[in-house]
Amino acid sequence: MNSSDVVISVPELALGVLLVIALAAVCRPLSRQTASGLVTSMGRMCLQLTLLGLVLKAVFDNVSLVWVALVSLVMLLAAGREVVIRQRYRGPWASDWRTGLTAMTSGCFLLTLLALLVVIEHEPWYHPRYAIPLLGMMLGNTMTGIALTISRILEGAHQQAPRIQARLALGDTWQDAVRGVRIDGIRQGLLPVINMMAASGLVSLPGMMTGQLLAGADPMDAVSYQILIILMIATGAGTGSLIAAHLTVRQLFDDRERLRLDYYRDVDSDGSR
Repeated sequence: MNSSDVVISVPELALGVLLVIALAAVCRPLSRQTASGLVTSMGRMCLQLTLLGLVLKAVFDNVSLVWVALVSLVMLLAAGREVVIRQRYRGPWASDWRTGLTAMTSGCFLLTLLALLVVIEHEPWYHPRYAIPLLGMMLGNTMTGIALTISRILEGAHQQAPRIQARLALGDTWQDAVRGVRIDGIRQGLLPVINMMAASGLVSLPGMMTGQLLAGADPMDAVSYQILIILMIATGAGTGSLIAAHLTVRQLFDDRERLRLDYYRDVDSDGSR
């Protein structure tokens, strides 16, 4: 049977929903917040993917650069928000969102454009069947690395505040005083993509390759596409993490190179999370 003949019915989807609800029920005695997060995130995921499917169907039927650009912009804006919305330490909303958006744009948007124009070379180059899935995979994986980088830097700065301030008092520049925190943040941000590259093909079959195999593609063609995607994700995550680290570290200091952790609020301690 061809994979395109296999249709997942609503009752089969409902079984998956029930499994997540059962997991939430088990977690509830341990953490109501975790249980609630599971159910809420599942509901958001189902709704968002359903709406996305309807939008993509319309975009695929009416290929237009304007519509592809609009969908891409919405995805990029949403990814920039997701990078900062779950951070423990949060500064001014506009500043945090600008950091996430800049890192996401530099980390994956430009790389996706390069891949469409130079590597894939489909006509038209902006065809949504290639552009939107490619950008989506880049955003999803790059977003994780950037979020981890920002989180680790902010947590490290709060934990090592006395040490950083002591180095500033001894005459170090703000770059030198926070260098260890910055390196640790970049390392943390790149860890998922390093693990993904190391485990691909040995421990796991990556998502794009799995989808192509299920659709009946030649295994070697699927492998070629997946290698390209993983290399792009690694480059995007690395670039985004470097930019996010620079912008985040810079925001920790004012114009007089003073550490200003008072700009950030701990949402764990004030009950807003």
